[in-house]
This record gives sequence, C-alpha cells and structure tokens, in this order.
Amino acid sequence: MALIRVVATGTFDLLHPGHLLYLEQSKALGDELVVIVARNVNVTHKPKPIVPEEQRLLMVSALKVVDRAVLGHETDRFKIIEELRPDIITLGYDQHFDTVLLREELASRGVDAQVVRIMDQDPCNLCSSRQIIKKILEERC
Repeated sequence: MALIRVVATGTFDLLHPGHLLYLEQSKALGDELVVIVARNVNVTHKPKPIVPEEQRLLMVSALKVVDRAVLGHETDRFKIIEELRPDIITLGYDQHFDTVLLREELASRGVDAQVVRIMDQDPCNLCSSRQIIKKILEERC
C-alpha cells in the first residue's frame, strides 16, 4: 500500500499553537507530512516575515508532527509541488489561495492532488503572528 503524502504550506513566522493545529490536522490526513516554508521573496500578501527563512525552516523541521520541511522555490511556487507529487495539499483557514485556481494550476502541471482547507483554528489569544506582534507592541513599546 502506498504512503499518502500530505503537503502543507505557509510562512510560519513566529510559530504559535495555531500553526501546530494546522500541521497536526494536515498530518492526520495521511502518512507523511512535508511542509513547504515560504521564501521571504514570495510573501507578498502580508508584511515580510520577521524571522529569516532559514530559521523558520529550522523551527518547522524540529516539530514532531513534521516528517520533512523544505524551502519553497524562489521563482516558481509550484516547482516543489511538482517534485514532491503529493496526494493531498492542505491550506489553512486564513491562507489566501483560491482553491479553484489552485486546482486548475495543479492540473495544468499534471499534479493530481486533492486540495483540503483546514478550517479549524485555535481560539487562544496568541494564535496568530499578528496577535503576537500586537501584544509585543502594546506591552513593550
């Protein structure tokens, strides 16, 4: 029986329990979880990460739930997906990808992966990088 490979993607700046929930639920969908950590250059939909990409990769790689973590491709976001050939790609509830357009792009590249949006979110006060930054600014600046 073939292993089910799940790929999760994200910036993973300022790791928090919300990231962990997303990755745990992604891993529960298959046998192997590979995480693609976004390159700084590809983060265009929000402020650039505070933590350098190599350090974010190191932190994500250290999580027990993650089987392997890789940096994304600098010029073609789908190149790594083509190489990994996942069975499932997960997106977090707040990730900006349009799932229909994502499926179309995957199909055009010959990647037959199911796209699953993980809708659960951790309700804690510091379960988003924005909330963490806001608290630091309020309490330390």
